Amino acid sequence: MKKSVAIICEYVLFPERIGGMDRFFKEYDLTLKNENYNPIWFFKNVTEFDFYKNLNIVSAEDKAVESFFLEYSASNNLKFDVVITHFLQPVSPFFKEIKRRMNSKIINIDHNPRPLDGFSFKKRLKNKIKGLVYGKYIDKLVGVSEYTTKHIIKDFGSHLRNKSTTIYNGIDVSDYKKQELDRKELPTRFLVVSHLRESKGIQDLLLALYKIDKKHHESIIVDVYGDGPYKEELIKLQKEYKLENNVHFKGNSPRLNEFFYKYHYLLQPTYMECFSLSILESLSSNVPVITTTVGGNPEIVEDGINGFLFEPKDILKLSNIIENIVVGKLSVENEVSSKIENEFTLEIMVANHLKLLKCI
Repeated sequence: MKKSVAIICEYVLFPERIGGMDRFFKEYDLTLKNENYNPIWFFKNVTEFDFYKNLNIVSAEDKAVESFFLEYSASNNLKFDVVITHFLQPVSPFFKEIKRRMNSKIINIDHNPRPLDGFSFKKRLKNKIKGLVYGKYIDKLVGVSEYTTKHIIKDFGSHLRNKSTTIYNGIDVSDYKKQELDRKELPTRFLVVSHLRESKGIQDLLLALYKIDKKHHESIIVDVYGDGPYKEELIKLQKEYKLENNVHFKGNSPRLNEFFYKYHYLLQPTYMECFSLSILESLSSNVPVITTTVGGNPEIVEDGINGFLFEPKDILKLSNIIENIVVGKLSVENEVSSKIENEFTLEIMVANHLKLLKCI
């Protein structure tokens, strides 16, 4: 008899953005069906398109996905053997309610980055209480990096240590063509792939570019892919710093996997990160990464080996890295894709999630 699995995601599906998690969802769904599971997916909102045509998807129509799932399950008399969550708040009353109604096995996957300066005392106290009250209803807590798993235990209590594990994100490396550029050629082409919100630090990148000696500006091209609520502010800064010829906002694209190899370096000046799929995608394309030391970034990027690291908000350091690359004083000479091909593939990610599912 097939086991029923509900996968609940605080995630919006739309064709303008097909990224690493979209590819994971699709491959995981196929694997579950081949292993005699019956998966049903619940997403925050859905635009129907061919990429997801074989998945059984229910849209919450922009409602809170947790309450929608409970209402939908009750009205359709559905119970699930296993409930898996992605991008939801970890260790919440929602899991107690699932256990009470369905007695499902629960896997809570934590993708949530932590604030750069940490949580407030009130938030820390609240998390500890949630860990004590609701942690017992969750069968497995999964961090997408060692950083995330460490913070699950730190935030919600050491009594959850034995329930916590790490499963790294992975990508389909066959989707990414390899960079063959001379990384010292000019102009240097930098890529940014990011949701445009303040915590992603793109404003720091613009200021860092502004601080570079103007005689080098003609040797710098930065293409920014992504969208978000901070875009208008970033465009204002682009104009204020007179960077219109250097920085280009390209919007969302479902074909980013086809673009990475055309660039010399990926820039990611973020303040908050769990485990960046964009970094995996860039390195898989043999494109080194310039990023901050936050979250799981140092678990992938080795300074001077496959990229360069700097402290978040260290605008002068970022500016110096970019300028030194452009003038030829700094470069990553070696191939950078093998680490991803050996450790962070989509196949490994799916296999680890399936193994976890079978163990609970």
